[in-house]
Amino acid sequence: AKCQCKVVPRERTNCGYPGISAAECKKIGCCFNASVPSVPWCYNPKPKKVKKVCPNDPYTRINCGYPGIKPRECTRRGCCFRAHPAGVPWCFYHRVMEE
Repeated sequence: AKCQCKVVPRERTNCGYPGISAAECKKIGCCFNASVPSVPWCYNPKPKKVKKVCPNDPYTRINCGYPGIKPRECTRRGCCFRAHPAGVPWCFYHRVMEE
């Protein structure tokens, strides 16, 4: 993603070798910007931003508790709690989504 390559020149960490081409740099998953001298031109992208969400589809829930778990015990475990529908876990793990 383009926004992951918006790294301040002085915060760039080298991701290639001296004289690497833009194409070679991008091929190994790095960012290339040759506009600033004496900083790495081929550099590591910013890590992706992720957020935890409770999955909406009840049938993709991964159980995080036990039958009869109380909402407070579930959230203390760092999990999601939704007491519906029947037949699926009510206490379940978050999903990690890219922002």
